[in-house]
Amino acid sequence: MITALDHVQLAAPPGSEERLRAYYVDVLGMTEVPKPPELARRGGCWFRAGAVRLHLGIEEDFRAARKAHPGLRVTG
Repeated sequence: MITALDHVQLAAPPGSEERLRAYYVDVLGMTEVPKPPELARRGGCWFRAGAVRLHLGIEEDFRAARKAHPGLRVTG
């Protein structure tokens, strides 16, 4: 049986890592988690805040999803 959701994986366009960090770290206060070396070569970023884990992977032919999104609950 499933007991928990480990993480959410979202796609991001090439070269967007600094914008991702600016939003998820600077605005939302998440912590960047180092990716394993074999995955780090692909680009992207991993973040966490408490039990919430968010993985953003780079897709060369990225197209923004029209409805898909993470629902993050925040305070303030």
